[in-house]
Amino acid sequence: MPSGESGWEPGQGGEPLDLDAWARQWDAFDRTAFRLETLPEYNVESERGLMELFLAGEPMPPAYNAEWHGSLREYRRSGKVVRRVRVVANPLTDYQRRQFAWAYPGNVEAGEEIRVLDSHDPVTDVLPAQDFWVFDDDSVVLLHYEGGVQTGRELLTGAAVGEYLDYRELAVAHSVPFDQYRNSLPG
Repeated sequence: MPSGESGWEPGQGGEPLDLDAWARQWDAFDRTAFRLETLPEYNVESERGLMELFLAGEPMPPAYNAEWHGSLREYRRSGKVVRRVRVVANPLTDYQRRQFAWAYPGNVEAGEEIRVLDSHDPVTDVLPAQDFWVFDDDSVVLLHYEGGVQTGRELLTGAAVGEYLDYRELAVAHSVPFDQYRNSLPG
């Protein structure tokens, strides 16, 4: 999908969400935040050096993901729940292998509930090939990507949210806890 100057193109009729508005979504949620994570890899500039370290067999940097872990602990202390379902194919991509080795164990320890959905499960034919977050069951933020680079965010509210609540429930029902999936992998 081509991206406009703002990094956002209309997809579902929502409002474009700039970085400040995106941060406000995180400040404003009261109960739950859920992500469906669908891409095999993400092209995040700040992670490129980390991928190189991981692929070279280097150990995980000591403060890896510390800021996100602090946020997760604070959310949990205030009674908020952050959950995610990660769609993967086997074998995992290098990016997913790094997530499974370096990112997700610390996220789980800090309080994020992570589940894994195998892309061969027929339910993936029903789910959108679109990353999104659902906040408090009343707003959805679609994450738009091109070549793994996030090009924009789109806020949906009102009647459009119901469809994504259904997607969330399907993804959760057909996925397994992160540790269970990781322990089932060969090697």
